[in-house]
Amino acid sequence: MKKIMIIDGGPRRTFNTASMLNIIAEGAASVSSEIEVRTVRLYNLDYKGCMSCMACKIKDKASNICKFKDPLTPVLEETARADGLVLGSPIYFGDVTGQMRTFLERLAFPWLSYNDYSMSAPKQMPVLLVETMNGTQEHNNSNGYGSMEYCIERTLGKPEKLIAYNTYQVKDYSRFELAAFSEEAKRRYREEHWEQDLQQAFNAGRRMAEEIIQVH
Repeated sequence: MKKIMIIDGGPRRTFNTASMLNIIAEGAASVSSEIEVRTVRLYNLDYKGCMSCMACKIKDKASNICKFKDPLTPVLEETARADGLVLGSPIYFGDVTGQMRTFLERLAFPWLSYNDYSMSAPKQMPVLLVETMNGTQEHNNSNGYGSMEYCIERTLGKPEKLIAYNTYQVKDYSRFELAAFSEEAKRRYREEHWEQDLQQAFNAGRRMAEEIIQVH
């Protein structure tokens, strides 16, 4: 059995990011019964970012998996054994959520050797980066996964990226102080693009599963 780990870095259980990730899971599962897809919601876990304990770099005991013990530890260990990795986050203030950033600190810092600055993950696997944002393709301030994308590309290879632009922020704009946005324009854009975004998500999940099956 091959496993794809989906890490949901968004706070909402049923909104844009979660919907995209659910469809990716469906696409992956549609390929083969030999593909297990597991989704972890980071907002359900009580954890911190890198504690700089340096336990992953002790001489003769160095590890490329974080050694700090908390509720995130088993997720990092399970991710290290996976065959594919999907990371999903809404974009807040131009970046992924704090929960996703701290997850990536814990994931990637053990990969880095301070002997020669090489990077090595426990296992090679395809990676898909998912972003959902209020900004449009033409006007947004997103840094996406930032320097962590560089770490992923250097260690695991160039990730596939999937971005959903101009997403709904709320279901009823009349209830909130959001006068800068036209609900009508948002709705029109969603009607024209959201199903396409979901189809691309399904296809991306399917591609990852097919790649895993072919490699193994």
